[in-house]
Amino acid sequence: MPSNRVKVTLACSECESRNYNMTKNRQKHPERVEYRKYCRRCGKHTMHKETK
Repeated sequence: MPSNRVKVTLACSECESRNYNMTKNRQKHPERVEYRKYCRRCGKHTMHKETK
């Protein structure tokens, strides 16, 4: 039985650093996800967007 969860990488929208790996449910969120997370390179909380 195939899983609906896929691995995604989140990148900081300011410095483009790829900081987080996570999974998401493809059925519930077919679009690219965005989360507000801490970026160690920027030193503050920024928006992180899903990358390929």
